[in-house]
Amino acid sequence: MAVAIPAIYRTTVGKKAVMAVTGGVLVLYLVAHMVGNLKIFLGAEDFNHYAEWLRTMGEPAVPRRTVLTLIEVVLGVSVVLHMWSAVSLARRASAARPVKYRSKKKSHAQGYAARTMRYGGVIIAVYVVWHLLDLTFFVVNPKGSDATPYERMVADFDPSRWYITVWYVLALVLVGLHLNHGIWSAFQTLGLRTPRSERALRGLAGTVAALVTLGFVSVPLSITFGWVS
Repeated sequence: MAVAIPAIYRTTVGKKAVMAVTGGVLVLYLVAHMVGNLKIFLGAEDFNHYAEWLRTMGEPAVPRRTVLTLIEVVLGVSVVLHMWSAVSLARRASAARPVKYRSKKKSHAQGYAARTMRYGGVIIAVYVVWHLLDLTFFVVNPKGSDATPYERMVADFDPSRWYITVWYVLALVLVGLHLNHGIWSAFQTLGLRTPRSERALRGLAGTVAALVTLGFVSVPLSITFGWVS
C-alpha cells in the first residue's frame, strides 16, 4: 500500500484527485472560518469567547490547543499538496504540448479563469502569510499579543488603516474567484459534471464562492466604515 499511493499520485488522474480532495478540505475550512468571523457582529464578548473556544476544543481530554494544532497541520498539508499538484499538472500539460496552437481553442472565460488561478494563487499565498503574521502571531497587528481578539480585529481595520482593508478585500475577491473555478474543476474531476447537471453545478460553485467572499469582506468593511467598533 505504501508503494501504491505514490504510484497513483504520479498519474494525472491521481494528481487531479488530490487537488479535488485537498481543495474540498480548504473549502470546508473557509466556510467554517467565515462563519466564525461573522460572530464579530454579535459583539466583543461573543467574538472573544469564540476565539478562546478554538484554543480549548477537546479539553480536558487533550491539552489546550491540541485540536486546533491538528487542524492547522491538516490545513498545511492540504495547502502543500494542493499547490504541488497544481504545479505538477501545469508542467505536465506544458510538456505534453510544447508548441502552442495558432488558433485559440479556449474561450475568453476559460483563459481568464486559468490566469486567475495562476497569478491569483501567488497573491493569495502572500495574503495567507500576512494574515498569519497579523492575526495569529500578532507581529504586524497594531495591538499586538496583549489585546483581545476583538480589539486586534477592530484595530487592524481602523479607518486610518484603509490601505490594509483594501489589501484584504482585494485578496479575498481573488480567493472567491479561485474558489469558484476550483469548486467547478473539482466537480469535473470527480465526474459529477453531466450535460444535465452542468448548469446547477456551475450555479452551486458560484453561489458558494460569492457567499464566502461576501462573508469575509463584510468584516473589514464594516469596521472601516464604523459599523463595528
